[in-house]
Amino acid sequence: MTSPLVARKGRDLQRYEDHLRLVAGCIPYKINEEADIESHDVINNLEVLMISSPGRHDFVFPKGGWEKDETASEAACREALEEAGVRGILQEIELGQWVFRSKSSQVSCSQEGGCKGYMFALKVTEELDYWPEQQVHGRKWVTVADAYKLCRYDWMREALDLLLQRLYSNTVLSVRGLYEPAKFCFVKPTAADQAIALC
Repeated sequence: MTSPLVARKGRDLQRYEDHLRLVAGCIPYKINEEADIESHDVINNLEVLMISSPGRHDFVFPKGGWEKDETASEAACREALEEAGVRGILQEIELGQWVFRSKSSQVSCSQEGGCKGYMFALKVTEELDYWPEQQVHGRKWVTVADAYKLCRYDWMREALDLLLQRLYSNTVLSVRGLYEPAKFCFVKPTAADQAIALC
């Protein structure tokens, strides 16, 4: 059976900025309802959804072209639906922006193939049985530990770091040994810090 939804095709409405193709995507996630939230064990409480890439043996987060008739957040939701078959609650504030080369032009030295990506966090509330790009993108729920291993590029790991920071900003994150970027530090507030915040 095929999906009654149809994916957008072509690049007639594609946005560009300074010779960079603008793309939007998200990290779809869910929190294990049965896990002990008080344990602060990010690895066991959180799963993220990754999708397979056509012709490759790795996984990525859903993303694609941001078009002129939509906002970046609308484009991210559309891509999640088209590529991964999920809907949910999107945080309007992006996780960040990254400049990277598209997978089809990794070996090229020209500016063509450059992308500027806007990534968001999507709390998944619905998983469809059929979706528009199901034939080219399989989906897979993975632990945070596995997601770090599967991320093809550093910018994807940085986006995952920012998702964790946003979801668990008041918690000590035990992701040591999975991926430790130098520019991020997760610290649990002291009792004094919390008292100041309440004033």
